[in-house]
Amino acid sequence: MKINWGTGIVLAFIGFITFILYFVFRMSTDDRANHDLVTEEYYKKELSYQQEIDASNTASEMNANLKVEKTEEGLVIYFPERFDPKKISGTVSLYRPSNKHLDTNFSISLSKTHLLIPDNRLVDGRWDISINWEYEGNSFLHKQKLVY
Repeated sequence: MKINWGTGIVLAFIGFITFILYFVFRMSTDDRANHDLVTEEYYKKELSYQQEIDASNTASEMNANLKVEKTEEGLVIYFPERFDPKKISGTVSLYRPSNKHLDTNFSISLSKTHLLIPDNRLVDGRWDISINWEYEGNSFLHKQKLVY
């Protein structure tokens, strides 16, 4: 049987469409490709975004900047020394963009001006850290991306 150019074009289209359908089916059923939102309640969190902006601005205005440092023991968060550590409260959220099962939250309980997150709780790679803390009625926010 002789294949002319018109039949060749039709066969090429059919092959291309078959490849695209296979690719779409494979990606939509594969468990390795996560199609989740960043957070479960994305729209609810978006409504409180102005509060995050205000808390971040308060931290800048009051010069209450935090220092996050990687050490051999783990991740150390240094709070301003002029604040009484016993009056500081809040949460530390560690978000792992590649795996939502590694996301963790820690409550802030200080006896000194620093908080240590042990090395065994963190996996190497990129982390987004968000520290929401309060001191004497003022809310502060520190966000940082780091590679551990």
